[in-house]
Amino acid sequence: MNQINTLPNDPEITPELIDEHGITPAEYKHLLEILGREPTYTELGIFSVMWSEHCSYKNSRNQLKKFPTTGDKVLVKAGDENAGVIDIGDGWAISFKVESHNHPSALEPFQGAATGVGGILRDIFTMGARPVINMNCLRFGRPDSHAVRHLVDGVVGGIAHYGNCMGIPTIGGDIYFDETYETNCLVNAFSLGVMRHEELQKGCATGLGNPVFYVGAATGRDGIHGATFASEELTEESEAKKSSVQVGDPFMEKLLLEACLELFQTDHIVGIQDMGAAGLTCSTCETASRGGSGVEIDVALVPQRETGMTPYEILLSESQERMLVIVKKGREKDVQKIFGKWDLHAEEVGRVNEDGMMRVKWHGEIVAEIPAAKIADDAPIYNPPVKKPAYINEVQKWKLSELPQSDNFKDILCKLLSEPTIASKEIVYKRYDHMVRTGTVVLPGSDSAVFWLREADKYIALSGDCNGRYCYLNPREGSKIAVAESARNIVCSGGEPLALTDCLNYGNPTKPEIYWQFTESIDGLCEACHTFSTPVTGGNVSLYNENPSGAIDPTPLIVMVGQIANQKDITTQWFKNEGDLVYLIDGLQEDELMGVGGSEYLRRIHNLKTGNAPVMDLKREKAAQDCCLKSIREGIINSAHDCSEGGLAVTLAEACFTSPCEMVKIADKPIGANIDLTEFFAKYKRKDAALFGEQQSRIVVTINPADEWKLKTIASNHKVSAWKLGEVGGDKLTISCKGEDIINAQVSELEKIWKEALPNLFK
Repeated sequence: MNQINTLPNDPEITPELIDEHGITPAEYKHLLEILGREPTYTELGIFSVMWSEHCSYKNSRNQLKKFPTTGDKVLVKAGDENAGVIDIGDGWAISFKVESHNHPSALEPFQGAATGVGGILRDIFTMGARPVINMNCLRFGRPDSHAVRHLVDGVVGGIAHYGNCMGIPTIGGDIYFDETYETNCLVNAFSLGVMRHEELQKGCATGLGNPVFYVGAATGRDGIHGATFASEELTEESEAKKSSVQVGDPFMEKLLLEACLELFQTDHIVGIQDMGAAGLTCSTCETASRGGSGVEIDVALVPQRETGMTPYEILLSESQERMLVIVKKGREKDVQKIFGKWDLHAEEVGRVNEDGMMRVKWHGEIVAEIPAAKIADDAPIYNPPVKKPAYINEVQKWKLSELPQSDNFKDILCKLLSEPTIASKEIVYKRYDHMVRTGTVVLPGSDSAVFWLREADKYIALSGDCNGRYCYLNPREGSKIAVAESARNIVCSGGEPLALTDCLNYGNPTKPEIYWQFTESIDGLCEACHTFSTPVTGGNVSLYNENPSGAIDPTPLIVMVGQIANQKDITTQWFKNEGDLVYLIDGLQEDELMGVGGSEYLRRIHNLKTGNAPVMDLKREKAAQDCCLKSIREGIINSAHDCSEGGLAVTLAEACFTSPCEMVKIADKPIGANIDLTEFFAKYKRKDAALFGEQQSRIVVTINPADEWKLKTIASNHKVSAWKLGEVGGDKLTISCKGEDIINAQVSELEKIWKEALPNLFK
């Protein structure tokens, strides 16, 4: 056994120090069994970050095994590398992933969000793909407070800064505003890149004696213990941990991106790994473990931008814009020449060994020596106890009959259109550059973003979704809805869902009620993924999203990626032509609450967070989506918009509003519709439920009158209903029943309310 050195200024390993590192007594005992001795301070830090929830997934790994991860188009499945890879035909592939940066963004909104974007971009180009698309899914408290508005401004500013400077368009996403996220915002960043199959890179260390290179920016003290910080609840003391938040430099990342892509065109390397969570520690452990080898490094050789840094600090720093590269022996100068051209560090810091050890030296003396596979893959795995929360039975006992009937439907529609979750998000997305690279086909605002992959001449549709309130009321059904709505949005854009990546945001998993929510959600997600044949290609689990006042609503955010076969199939949500017929494709969900449970109508008009989530019959949902996609491909649908928050009335209003300019169609003025819901109301019995209930599996479409029989035939073949609602035309949205108008409003008036709601709040 080698002599392991304790440095002069290293603190004594005490129970208090072990506890400060988030290591339990049982975990420390396991640590001793692995080492066969007491750890050094540096080794304690390594175990701390690698066995944190953020890195090890110790409370979620067994549940994640349930996900479907394989399929005909899956080239790299979840867990194998930094991001999944999906085949899109003709030798082309896409790599994509979503990850959270919640805790850092809560403390330092701008840098937290910016480095979240930077981190997910590195995950993509580490795979060999050029990132071409960014998206984000954001959750904030109600924007009535200055604190929330400050948070939104910082997060959006950070996202815009990093993406815009990188020259990568941010083309979509979603934002919810709800009390549950008041002090625990969610910032989930997504990126997608494109590559040829043969350009795929692996994150493994192989080849005895191959040199290990550190490339990119120099290391500082920012982000130390970022992984462990992300694995605990936010408290009043969290403010003191701002040093755990990384600082990003998008211009440096742009150089690193181009240098890496140039490197990939050579035959100089055998592996590459991003230094993300846990920094140099994680990248060395994981590459060695994947390669079935060991890695030896001397951290004194690591470029440092601060003086007096210790091995502990260098290993645990999460400074941004850095990579670990395993170079083929003899190609060292070639690699240094490429990174020198881009004015980046490229320093040989170690080599691959065959003994399976992660060995860390400091000026030649060994300060840490740990079996790489043990630290990377053998973290303690837990199955926390589960307990159904008491509130579940209470809220699900709620009956619609307890709700007073409403009749001021125009006022309700106006109030819902002004709700921050429903209102126009233009104030946010106008800060993003969504036209750089000139591939954006459908601008932000429609059901899905659509992007043309110029390199491959392929069209990709993307949608991010999750209604946390549904998941609070019924985690299993709410999670099924998150997948179904993401897929429905892809279909409404003319695409076929391919695969998804998820970001699972929950509270403290050691609380049985929280872990019950988590396991129920996983089961719901799995069921939906099997129905839509959409494997999970990877993602992120973000736990401990709570503070002393409570946990967030369970929020399993889904980003679905689909492919549009032909440009002619690209469809948007806005009404196009005077005289088109308005139809509702309806999957006929049987819901005794008629979609009112958990709805925006119930929460914002009646101030109730109760009831059961809308019912999700996945077979009927799939039938409705297949009907819509078939109709689009037959060329008979001119617009398609899914019914979600706010129900049918909000869906119809949104379809009337002015569309942004996009390749498919330019609508330069609002266009109204005359809707007769007499027959529809007979089914629902309550007008408020028919107008504002959020029943699932419904899509509002418009068609040319000559194609009416075709739509009815396709709907009949798919065993779904096709309700004729009315006709496009005029400058008003008129909804009537038995000849009496129940909503009659100028579209321009409704659109003004919808567009100005958020700007008025953020003045």
